[in-house]
Amino acid sequence: MNPYQTFVAEYLRLLTEGKSLPPGSRVETPSPELPSDAPKVLIFSPHPDDECIIAGLPLRLLRQARMRIINVAVTQGSKKERQGERFNELQGACEYMGYGLIQTRPNGLEKVNAKTRSQEPGVWAESVRIIAQVLAANRPKIIFFPHEQDWNSTHIGTHFLVLDALQSLGGDFSCYTVETEFWGAMATPNLMVESSPEDVADLVTGTSFHVGEVTRNPFHLFLPAWMQDNVRRGSELVGGQGEAAPDFTFATLYRLRRWNRGRLENVLDGGKIVPNSANPASLFA
Repeated sequence: MNPYQTFVAEYLRLLTEGKSLPPGSRVETPSPELPSDAPKVLIFSPHPDDECIIAGLPLRLLRQARMRIINVAVTQGSKKERQGERFNELQGACEYMGYGLIQTRPNGLEKVNAKTRSQEPGVWAESVRIIAQVLAANRPKIIFFPHEQDWNSTHIGTHFLVLDALQSLGGDFSCYTVETEFWGAMATPNLMVESSPEDVADLVTGTSFHVGEVTRNPFHLFLPAWMQDNVRRGSELVGGQGEAAPDFTFATLYRLRRWNRGRLENVLDGGKIVPNSANPASLFA
């Protein structure tokens, strides 16, 4: 018998069992005590659920570096009849993950896409103003937002919305920027961050709070496999073509830069791989 048949069959068995697990389980997860002056990290999530999907590094910054993670709900989805419910689900997910939460406005921003940016300057300018206010009020040390080719129109729109908001704040505003990926893979990530099985379980659980979405498409169950594939890609794209893969099971890929004097600057010489044993705060020293 081909031994890989059993190997693949076990994946199928686990996925089938996973579909029977209750989403949004209210399991207690103790959050670390944070100092009052803990550096702030803002996640600009295009939709409710992105705050958990890309959170390999944010979760480690919370737990290892004692930074304050705050999710900014850029939109609450495009279906108006679901926007209130999606925000309620988001509140549960953020509470589970140990995040703060900022609502941009009731029901979230609308029309966050490249077409609005080019064809409806008034609508776009108001959204830029709202995001700039969030940045100015919180003065984050680090921000997370999608890269410019993350396929989904709202993900791409959020990328340019955040950059335009940063540009509007003038040359004195600075922070680290971490671009994320989900729907479209980055061609040039420069950072691979390992996640422990315990953290991955929390990412899956947090994502499952978005009950309406995971009922439609159980993407929370595919997160571990996606994070395994990130190890494959990151070993070459971040570590170097032809280099040996690190002994990771799960990882997330990012592009780390810094916004300084009105533009993005590189802060890494080549790629950086961060194992579980390292405190990720060193990336932002």
